[in-house]
Amino acid sequence: MTNEERQNHNELVKEKQTLQDENLLLKVHVEWLEQQLKLAKAREFGPSSEKSTPTQEVLVFNEAEQLAEPEILEPTIEVPAHKRKPKKTHEELFKNIPVEEVHYPLEGDDLICETCNSPIHIVGTEVQREIEIIPPQFKLVKRIREKGCCPNCQKEGNDVPFIVAPAPKPAFTGSFASPSAVAFVLFQKFVLGTPLYRQEQFLKNQGLPLSRQTLANWMLWGAEILGRIYSRMKTHLLALDILHADETAMQVLKEPGRKAQTKSYMWLYLSGRAGPPIVIYEYKPTRAAEHPKTFLQNFTGCLHTDGYVCYENLPGVKLSGCWSHTRRKFFDIIKILPRSARDKGGTLAHEGLAFCDKIFEIERKLHDCSDEERKAGRLKLSKPKLDEFRLWLDVQSVSALPQSALGKAVVYCLNQWSKLIVFLEDGRLEVDNNRAERAVKPFVIGRKNWLFANTPCGAQSSATSYSVVESAKQNGLNPLAYLTHIFSILHTISSQDTAALDALMPWSEEMQTRFNIDKQSPA
Repeated sequence: MTNEERQNHNELVKEKQTLQDENLLLKVHVEWLEQQLKLAKAREFGPSSEKSTPTQEVLVFNEAEQLAEPEILEPTIEVPAHKRKPKKTHEELFKNIPVEEVHYPLEGDDLICETCNSPIHIVGTEVQREIEIIPPQFKLVKRIREKGCCPNCQKEGNDVPFIVAPAPKPAFTGSFASPSAVAFVLFQKFVLGTPLYRQEQFLKNQGLPLSRQTLANWMLWGAEILGRIYSRMKTHLLALDILHADETAMQVLKEPGRKAQTKSYMWLYLSGRAGPPIVIYEYKPTRAAEHPKTFLQNFTGCLHTDGYVCYENLPGVKLSGCWSHTRRKFFDIIKILPRSARDKGGTLAHEGLAFCDKIFEIERKLHDCSDEERKAGRLKLSKPKLDEFRLWLDVQSVSALPQSALGKAVVYCLNQWSKLIVFLEDGRLEVDNNRAERAVKPFVIGRKNWLFANTPCGAQSSATSYSVVESAKQNGLNPLAYLTHIFSILHTISSQDTAALDALMPWSEEMQTRFNIDKQSPA
């Protein structure tokens, strides 16, 4: 073979190898696109539940051989057995509503036996229960204050002031709004998700023609008053050492320098299982890292997150990862498998899912334990499974294609690993960030009804109202009664009177006694 032929041969070999590499990359890319298309269809049209069937775990694990580890000592903690909650009686079900008893005695001929004409002996009663719903009642309260002056001084030409009978100071000066009216509008909007135009129609049908503009003004005034509760709750929240965080998109139409279609964000911060339930929403125009950095500048402790990079490198903050997001990576792969492979199991995605499910299974067993017992249980039960999962991930990281769905799931787990094992360090920590996802859900559901905010000011007003309402709900309070009380009393309290403000916090003993749904006496 001549030098020229050899050179041509080498060039052809090199060109062939290049084409093969390009072909492989194209195949991988096409496979990735197909996976993304199937996943998008599954998210759009498939069931949203992420429950896995028991048969999948059995197919992945040989229970006797895979789970048996004789060298590991059995934990000394006692794991409470699962107990099915007993059904509530009628008395327990209706204990928080007033009861009106209507008696129907046996009278006249009913007291005579139709068969033998003997007197009937009363042996007991039979109870029939009905729920009556009384529509809201509206009334206009006229506070008529007598005023007078001294006629003698007036006759003498002295400067005589009028004396006016004392009356409660209005919460909203110069307005028809009362504490109960503003509380009702906020309750409808932020608890029931009812937009203002529907509230306007409802009130009109009840004979109260209030315009949307009036209701909007009441909402802004209410949020302004609630701002003092909001600020105090934020102070209490940042004093804790374990928090959760999340964020969700929203749309603000009139934001300076931005198009109406541009995404804005509602950020969420809330307490963990160890602190009193506190929920704080904060509106920000972007999803930038500067926002949590500013909000959490006075916080030191552990923060549960979903892996979003904006929470990285926060001063004094240690991140705890979310196993629900980790599990979802493998669950999403199974969703796009052919039905036969999905039901049969045995794939690498099923194995990854089973490891995650085992962590959650252990957590369910430790749910009712003390913080110390939970930490001990995790070290004895969860840590061996985590070590096993880490070895499995290391093996898959070598064999799985980086751009495949499985490869991306493995890379995600390895990148998040240092955060995913933080929950072993403290029994108060949780294995996931589901607490934050549950807390942000009312806002997401409400957003489907009202779609967008008009201005940044309105968006932050909504954040303030949602914070107070959701904190009240998580503390078991009646939101409407609590809001009415806040609007009735807050204008009489100084901003510097922190003790009085603390008495209005949803978790305070006074608020719990007065407005906790389970502790309230029927009216």
